Amino acid sequence: QLQASGGGLVTAGGSLRLSCAASGRTFSSCMGWFRQAPGKEREFVAAISWSGGITYYADSVKGRFTISRDNAKNTVYLQTNSLKPEDTAVYYCAAAKVLYATTETTKYDYWGQGTLVTVSS
Repeated sequence: QLQASGGGLVTAGGSLRLSCAASGRTFSSCMGWFRQAPGKEREFVAAISWSGGITYYADSVKGRFTISRDNAKNTVYLQTNSLKPEDTAVYYCAAAKVLYATTETTKYDYWGQGTLVTVSS
């Protein structure tokens, strides 16, 4: 099971640290964060390889968000800085079928519940 947390209401320019804790099994795979804004399709945000050595980011968050993981704690993090109103969305973490970092949504086969991030202007 994947459980995302850390969302909330923040003003533009603020920061939040999202966490995704895995329980019941160890996700020895690439982990990713996705988001879905109201009325929009789900989109890729960031991904990290099993080793943590490779990361990918969507252009819209590059330089502002940082994905990391602590395999000993079976937890993935998403540090979100300089938040903008357009970052408002439900953020989901997911586990991929592969070890390497991937942006392909079809490679992710296990999804957690989301956490809502609301950025006010």
